[in-house]
Amino acid sequence: MISFKTIEEAHDRIRPFIHRTPVFTNKTINGRVGAELFFKCENFQKIGAFKARGGLNAILQVVANQEGKAITTHSSGNHAQAVAFAARQVGLPAYIVMPRTAPRVKKEAVLGYGAEVIECEPTLEAREAGVREVIERTGAVLVHPFDDDRVIAGQATATKELIEDAGLQKYDTERPFDTILAPVGGGGLLSGTSLATHYLSPETRVIAAEPEGAADAILSFHSGIVEKAPYIKTIADGLMTTLSDRTLTIIREHVTDILTVSDDEIIAAMRLVWERMKIIIEPSSAVPLAAVLKHTDQFAGQKIGIIVTGGNVDLGKLPF
Repeated sequence: MISFKTIEEAHDRIRPFIHRTPVFTNKTINGRVGAELFFKCENFQKIGAFKARGGLNAILQVVANQEGKAITTHSSGNHAQAVAFAARQVGLPAYIVMPRTAPRVKKEAVLGYGAEVIECEPTLEAREAGVREVIERTGAVLVHPFDDDRVIAGQATATKELIEDAGLQKYDTERPFDTILAPVGGGGLLSGTSLATHYLSPETRVIAAEPEGAADAILSFHSGIVEKAPYIKTIADGLMTTLSDRTLTIIREHVTDILTVSDDEIIAAMRLVWERMKIIIEPSSAVPLAAVLKHTDQFAGQKIGIIVTGGNVDLGKLPF
């Protein structure tokens, strides 16, 4: 069980290695939605994404517990960078299995942190097979992108900071936010977000946002078993993974709803942030805002927190 103490200890553990990222708001976007939106900007995090939190929390414990002398994982990009970055911090080699379709900018960043990249086909089965081969060859310890309590606890620290910085300290209320939104892929961030919210602001709703072109979580959320998406085709490359039993259990207990959005809606939200907030975010980061813009009637008049997950964009392949 991931307790609030677990999340606090994770925060203390990783604090020397991460940024306490800013929380931004924007009058134009607030006016369009008819609500107050507070963006937790993890695009300014180390490695350009929230994943640094979970990767560090897990790998620092691998070292402290002397669990192994190398690290491996599979990832389409941001978790790959997080593991490569964290492994470099502690002086361990890292072997990262990445789909051949992963953005070039993310592969280059992984290599830049000194990790070895092993390419595979863009399927979960191929990624897992690649990791098994690495473990057999090197004896590396797997730091799973989301099916790992230590990773989830690390990701939860982003919402802990959001509530502390833009909620509890600035607004003397029992409910710092009406709703907090996060995107969902494998569910590690969403699990951490929902747990931190549960402990710090139990009256706040947590809602997930998911691309229509990778809509497995919404099916799993309603059926109670891990489902696969009917098809995979989305610009949000970081959200193509299915949930695990671990993340589904947490999500079904602590998440209120999952909303889906089209790629056109994701691109429009991404462009809106680039143009109005003057910050670079990747498509996966735009999915929660796209959901709010699509359902303004559901969110009107609320105070809303949004986890902006990252800003690692291939600038040679912008969708606008």
